[in-house]
Amino acid sequence: MVRTRKKNENEPFQYMSVGEAASLWKVSDRRVRYLCEQGKIEGVIRTGRNYKIPKGAIKPLDGRESRWFNIPDAFKEIFNRVDSEKRELDRRRPLTPGELARIRDDFTISYTYNSNAIEGNTLTLSETRLVLEGVTIDQKPLSDHLEAAGHRDAFQYMLTLVSGDNPLTERVIKELHSLVLIDRPQDKGVYRRIPVTISGASHTPPQPYLIEPQMEQLVADFNNKSHVHPLERISKFHLDFEGIHPFIDGNGRTGRLLLNFALMRAGYLPIDIKFTDRRRYYAAFEAYYAQGDIQPMVELVTGYEDEALKERLAILTS
Repeated sequence: MVRTRKKNENEPFQYMSVGEAASLWKVSDRRVRYLCEQGKIEGVIRTGRNYKIPKGAIKPLDGRESRWFNIPDAFKEIFNRVDSEKRELDRRRPLTPGELARIRDDFTISYTYNSNAIEGNTLTLSETRLVLEGVTIDQKPLSDHLEAAGHRDAFQYMLTLVSGDNPLTERVIKELHSLVLIDRPQDKGVYRRIPVTISGASHTPPQPYLIEPQMEQLVADFNNKSHVHPLERISKFHLDFEGIHPFIDGNGRTGRLLLNFALMRAGYLPIDIKFTDRRRYYAAFEAYYAQGDIQPMVELVTGYEDEALKERLAILTS
């Protein structure tokens, strides 16, 4: 939204002119003025016929840059915003290895806590931090400790897969699951052989004999080139994986690791779906399997990505 101010009002120092923004973004002055007039740039101040643009403002994504994708109207605004933030992050100087390691260490702890807590792990965030540092928490089950360590190891392995530009395969899925279910040697990395139900869900996962062909198709569909925007495609992949529920246990944690694997492979940041958001998360699955509505999951995933990008940009501009 464009705000209008009188000329004699005091203004912050962190603003740039239309010409400065045009030079920075490598577009014409006319284009910047159009973006200001349309309210496409956040925090713009109008003074008479002039515009003041925040120096940290992100250049809005040109709609022509995303025309290759068939984007539903409901997703256009948030996809454009997130992709604008992603492009701005790509443009800025990279973090040092030490800075990146610190951010990833903190993320690993929070992510491990939340992903495990969603599945019933009783460790608190501070206890999870201690467990990952090698401390044993009194009166907490050994299984909770092993789940924390296994999830941490699976996430770190996932990062090596991303850095090595490895594609999504059934082998990758089974390897990640094997680390997640490190305390269950008989079940890790093995598709289930018995029927299961999901408590509280209207959807019933497929019979065991259908798992292998459905997983094969799931991976093939994901790896095929598509005109579906990556954020929509990744959200649907997550919904479909959890719907197949290929393993006897650990599907949620493995699925969220695969969600981040897919996001990072597409150039986005990993996301940390919060334990406190679990009802909204479960409702997104129910909307998809009961009504065929993908929008709640797309909005949840994209919203978390939006937050992650904003946080990273704030670090780089501080």
